Amino acid sequence: MQDKTDYKMKVIFLGDIVGEPGRRAVKELLPSLIKKYSCDFVVANGENAAGGFGLTEKIAEELFSYGIEILTSGNHVWKKEFFPYLQKTERVLRPANYGDKAPGKGWTIAYKGGKKLGVINLEGRTFMRPLENPFIVGQKLVEFLKKDTPFILVDFHAEATSEKVALGFFLDGLASAVVGTHTHVQTSDERILPKGTAYITDVGMCGTINSIIGMKIEQAIDMYLNLFPRKLEVEKNGPVKLEGVFLEFDSEGKAQKIERLRIVE
Repeated sequence: MQDKTDYKMKVIFLGDIVGEPGRRAVKELLPSLIKKYSCDFVVANGENAAGGFGLTEKIAEELFSYGIEILTSGNHVWKKEFFPYLQKTERVLRPANYGDKAPGKGWTIAYKGGKKLGVINLEGRTFMRPLENPFIVGQKLVEFLKKDTPFILVDFHAEATSEKVALGFFLDGLASAVVGTHTHVQTSDERILPKGTAYITDVGMCGTINSIIGMKIEQAIDMYLNLFPRKLEVEKNGPVKLEGVFLEFDSEGKAQKIERLRIVE
């Protein structure tokens, strides 16, 4: 048995995977990262992995085959055809602060090689839906999961940076890490908060670089110029990037390291 005083948990978290280019970036770049960091678990936000909006069972299984253990999501996960798979799996999460009757689960414990990682998915409310309070729901879930493992990762899928920072400090010392998703733009504020929780406002995305958050540039500009909603398509041409963070926790679940990842191919 490994000496607990020397035990560390190593986790890679990947930002929103956008369409086929994002999946390709994960397929081509993730294996070398797992090897480089001797990772215990890989978690990724997959809510845009199917054509830039939502998930399918086939694509979820594809992403698992690349080395991802758990997929988190957000407000784009609610495709009716995906509900049956969401109901039967604990490897794809939806935000926990939707109602109890929503399909799927908002938290899980991943098991691998005798190690346990608790993962919680939450959605923000500022500029988004009026869901249950993510602060209250998040605190209760962290305290519940800590009865089984000290290692707790929270994906906070939110629009407002202030709301994300607030949740980070609110869960400081309780969760091992609070990482932000949803905006697809990687921030440079990664740090370990005073009580030992790793934090970053947004981990970024996996997808095409020359795009507007993964989508075709001309379509997004047209939407802003003409002031009416339109369907956006994934930009499939050009180089891709993989963005995320590498996290390391000590035996008590306190963060020892958070390192931004950004690889361009």
